[in-house]
Amino acid sequence: MQNTIQIIPIHHIPVIKQHDNLPQIIYKALEKQALKVENNDIFVITQKIVSKAEGRICNLSTISPSLFAKQLARQYKKDMRFIELVLRESKRLVRMDHGVIISETHHGFICANAGIDASNVEESDTVSLLPKDPNVSAGKIRQKLEEITKKRIAVIISDTWGRPWREGQVNFAIGSSGASVLTDYRGAEDTYGYPLKASMIATADEMAAAAELVMGKISNVPIAIIRGYLYDQSTENAKKLIRDPKIDMFR
Repeated sequence: MQNTIQIIPIHHIPVIKQHDNLPQIIYKALEKQALKVENNDIFVITQKIVSKAEGRICNLSTISPSLFAKQLARQYKKDMRFIELVLRESKRLVRMDHGVIISETHHGFICANAGIDASNVEESDTVSLLPKDPNVSAGKIRQKLEEITKKRIAVIISDTWGRPWREGQVNFAIGSSGASVLTDYRGAEDTYGYPLKASMIATADEMAAAAELVMGKISNVPIAIIRGYLYDQSTENAKKLIRDPKIDMFR
């Protein structure tokens, strides 16, 4: 039986800059909040501060758009430099309509504008890109936090994306370390003895979405701890959440 779950916002996180030591900054924020880390805490960290610390920030003035980017920019009334960045960060373009570009990133994510975002970036004419490898980023943060706190934890890096057929955006897990990302119920029986054949719950995504409830977009809370969730420790990461193209009905 699952115990009560807490979702705890972490305050006192300063503006993050390139080369900042995120684990140390997180630990200092916890000290200011008089919050002690417990075994099995799950740290949900927004992509934006990870990208900033890793230098995945780009000033559009440094971008020279290609002819194709210029053509798309005219068609969709977008900044041609921004379009050029989207093209560079994309493995393929999935759909372009209603002024929106949906692409597949080099990570395998399907999202708007290859995950490039101008919100919560301090400098004008500047955007953030997704981390090169969010799973590696999550693993490094987890390792350092475990060394500092002497506790066993998990880390999820989250980003906010839209969803087909649904209004509104939801936080998804784009990187993870230390916890299983899927709960597989296939082969189990439901309450009435019916064998489950297709039930796999994306628990990492559910945790990322739950954490956003205390983060918000304008609250300056880029990190939250989920406490009390009984997860399985695992060496798998968020790559497991990407559906195999062979069984993707929408390609």
